[in-house]
Amino acid sequence: MTEHAVVIAGGGPTGLMLAGELALAGTDVAIVERRASQGLTGSRAGGLHSRTIEVLDQRGIADRFLSQGQVAQVGLFSLIPLDISDFPTRHNYVLGLWQNHIERILAGWVGELGVPIYRGRGVTGMAQDDTGVGVELSDGQSLGAEYLVGCDGGRSLIRKAAGIEFPGWDPTTSSLIAEVEMAEEPEWGIRRDSLGLHSLGRLEDGPVRVMVTEEHVGPTTEPTLRDLSEALIAVYGTDYGIHSPTWISRFTDMTRQAAAYRDGRVLLAGDAAHVHAPDGGQGLQTGVQDAVNLGWKLAQVVNRTSPESLLDTYHAERHPVAARVLRNTMAQIALRRPDARTKALRDTMSELLGMDEPRRRFAAMISGLDIHYDLGEGHPLLGRRMPDLNLVTANGPLRVFTLLHDARPVLLNLGEPGGFDITPWADRVQLIDAEYVGMWELPVLGAVTAPAAVLIRPDGYVAWVGDLSHLGLPDALTTWFGPPTAA
Repeated sequence: MTEHAVVIAGGGPTGLMLAGELALAGTDVAIVERRASQGLTGSRAGGLHSRTIEVLDQRGIADRFLSQGQVAQVGLFSLIPLDISDFPTRHNYVLGLWQNHIERILAGWVGELGVPIYRGRGVTGMAQDDTGVGVELSDGQSLGAEYLVGCDGGRSLIRKAAGIEFPGWDPTTSSLIAEVEMAEEPEWGIRRDSLGLHSLGRLEDGPVRVMVTEEHVGPTTEPTLRDLSEALIAVYGTDYGIHSPTWISRFTDMTRQAAAYRDGRVLLAGDAAHVHAPDGGQGLQTGVQDAVNLGWKLAQVVNRTSPESLLDTYHAERHPVAARVLRNTMAQIALRRPDARTKALRDTMSELLGMDEPRRRFAAMISGLDIHYDLGEGHPLLGRRMPDLNLVTANGPLRVFTLLHDARPVLLNLGEPGGFDITPWADRVQLIDAEYVGMWELPVLGAVTAPAAVLIRPDGYVAWVGDLSHLGLPDALTTWFGPPTAA
């Protein structure tokens, strides 16, 4: 049996991001992926939001995505535009980039980090005990791991095998998306009618991209060309002679969330932990950010730096984030209903979201910039993302995000140089003396009081805010990065 410290089931964006995070921490991690290559048939997510781009920037790889995507300074809430160009972030935009490209770039990064990927095979079973997890693969091979993470999608075998409940709501609507050839010239553009929202558009001299809402919720089986033909005829009165599909896919507004993100040595992330309608484009973002929250914590437990109880903070922090995504996607679906009363509500919401304060609140929610982990009372920065400030240090100018490229925590001292001694944690935490001149501004909250010092976790969230009195700092260091090393 081949042994790894961590096995990840699923090599999509969440699994790849998690593998990269663990590899940066020196953890022996491997991915099991049923696809024989990273190639992705069909359309999944279509872009990256601000906070996800920031997360990639924290690891020094954002430019790989930016060079291949298309920038738009507008987010969407139930297709109502939300301008984010005035947000206090370097990445005040949405990056249009299809998931197949996102996965390809992430896979390249993970490959550079030396992570092995068992391709062309899936996980068929698993069993855990107090010492580890046995993982059975579809080719008959077995893997052993200290921890197994299910990043294997909404129908997650790992979640089912662990016996984790997946409560929520069944679908009320379904749509087909496809790339096909058409014998006849179609009605281009977006149409709204009594069934819902539909669109037809051509991809740069290539096939026609189709999205059509079905008259009835479709079955869970893979959709066929006939299904697409019938859906088009119901809306347009013709199927325009569709043929030669590149791919056909179905999505619904089914909304479910795992009751627990961890069962012993088995954890869940991404769609395995939460599924919802694609409105707002938040699914991939939430999964990638799950991975960045979990990665450093799991690495510290595996490396015996922190106790296993640190993993409990993963569910505590990420479950409420996804629950909020579920709520806002359900609201967006409700606003898309085609009846006259819903249209009146939609018009009212459009007017409301045209005002600055509601726009900022909803756009920060959709973009992930307002995420706040409950780390107790204190400075407004506590539990929120650290802004990417331009710092002045003894070694020259530095951006905060540059300090996080290796996924190591940072104690940033902005007061008197040499005011902190964290020798018992020096093997784990970087101590940086720096100066910053300028306003501290957070999304939604606006300007906040400049702190004298901040402790930044590897995921870019602030774990402690204080001054040279060090009040609470040893406790925060121990909580998040393990007990002090004996002198």
